[in-house]
Amino acid sequence: MHRLRNGLLYLLLVALCIFPASGISAQAQTQGPLLAGIAHVAIRVADLTKSRSFYEKLGFEEAFAMTKAGTTSEVFLKVNDRQFIEMYPQQQASQPIGFMHVCFESTDMEALNRDYLARGLSPTPVKRAGAGNLLFTMVGPEQQNIEYTKYMPGSMHSNDRGKHLGANRISEEIVGLSLIMKDPAAAQAFYEQKLGFRPSYRALEPGLISLEIPGRSGQVVGIAPRADSPAFQLLLSVSDLRLAAAQLKALHLPGEKQESMLSIQDPDGNRIVLVRAKPF
Repeated sequence: MHRLRNGLLYLLLVALCIFPASGISAQAQTQGPLLAGIAHVAIRVADLTKSRSFYEKLGFEEAFAMTKAGTTSEVFLKVNDRQFIEMYPQQQASQPIGFMHVCFESTDMEALNRDYLARGLSPTPVKRAGAGNLLFTMVGPEQQNIEYTKYMPGSMHSNDRGKHLGANRISEEIVGLSLIMKDPAAAQAFYEQKLGFRPSYRALEPGLISLEIPGRSGQVVGIAPRADSPAFQLLLSVSDLRLAAAQLKALHLPGEKQESMLSIQDPDGNRIVLVRAKPF
């Protein structure tokens, strides 16, 4: 387990370093529709107060929240003006805790939607979502939901630009995520053949896959066989791991040092991985 986990994290870190945005070839960019990067990741939490407190300790401020019937239904924590962590409180015991979906940003939603339809996929029609942005969704590998969005003028996200950027936030960019898949080969084929992702690694260990998002973000999605390791890991970039470690220590949040990365766990066991990488 430990070897598999370390291998996946190292793989993703290598991908970030070996394939910077400036090195993307024209040929690679024609493989599929271009994406601006990861807009948000969504997780369902067992205790909203506890989870919100944990991420706020890391410096991620709440930008805004939504309510239903007087109860908070969704919280948006800000990483930067274009990236958020969404938290949904568990409403029923049957709802699984942890990763819910990843959302990618697009600059042309209608063109992207048409391209996916031409590839034999079944995206939902583009619509205006509750926060005021354009949105469509699609079922990905193993029934995982994938979202796509375009930030629109006047939306909650756009109106919050320049605000809630915690001066002490431990990271200023989501650079990737990794997911455990029952059938990693099928998941890889889906991301490459249907979504235009491309391999961004050299085989370091069997079964570990890192795929780069089409476009210039340099961000990655990692896929690994299901095993006794965190089902979801969020990769955040930091400029100095030693400073990040000191910050975690001051917050009484124990971190685990692995190669050129540092990891901690949130209250629900999701792994937050800090990697030394320059912003793209």
